[in-house]
Amino acid sequence: MMKATKIVVIEDEKDIRDVIVYNLQREGYTVFAAETGEDGLQLINDRGPDLIILDIMLPGIDGLSVCQQVRTDSLTKAIPIIVVSAKEEESDVIIGLGLGADDYVTKPFSPRELLARVRTVLRRTGYRERPEENRVKIKDLLIDVVKHEVRLSGKIVPLTATEFKILYQLASQPGRAFSREQLLHRALGEGVVRVTRNIDVHIRALRKKLAPADDMIDTIRGIGYRFVSE
Repeated sequence: MMKATKIVVIEDEKDIRDVIVYNLQREGYTVFAAETGEDGLQLINDRGPDLIILDIMLPGIDGLSVCQQVRTDSLTKAIPIIVVSAKEEESDVIIGLGLGADDYVTKPFSPRELLARVRTVLRRTGYRERPEENRVKIKDLLIDVVKHEVRLSGKIVPLTATEFKILYQLASQPGRAFSREQLLHRALGEGVVRVTRNIDVHIRALRKKLAPADDMIDTIRGIGYRFVSE
């Protein structure tokens, strides 16, 4: 079970990052590492990890902002977060816990201590989540948010991170009409330059990958798209 567990490490200090990655991998975890908040968020969206280890002091988007974005996104809000902080940043740790971090480790720390925290958080949060809240099941289509996986008639459908978010947004509220702007906002978030018509390209790709169930995504002329569950 441990070998299937995916962890994203976001730490800008290379020496610390390398130590964390080495020890996690030695324990059998699958580890993805980033040194900036921006790259970390991209990894989280792409990999759908089971746990995030997050340094607070990061270049660009800081750890607190990363934590906040993870917790406000319906696709990532259930992922447990361990905050890593220097002792003098105690106030930031308190803020981080207030934003939804599950635990924190102060620097310097031993690999043994970090691994113990990782096991504890994974064990604790593993029972906290309710699978039915992390899945959308309609006919032969299954969207698993925790695994970041889509299956159609039992077979995995390979989707990009953007396609996954668009499909989840549509399927989680079947029958509701979404404008192109709403779907792009859901998939890409705020502050991203986007062309509204790009959503049509993603929808065409989704329909192709979902064939022969491609008619579940319905076009509403002059508005956008909706998911048909009947």
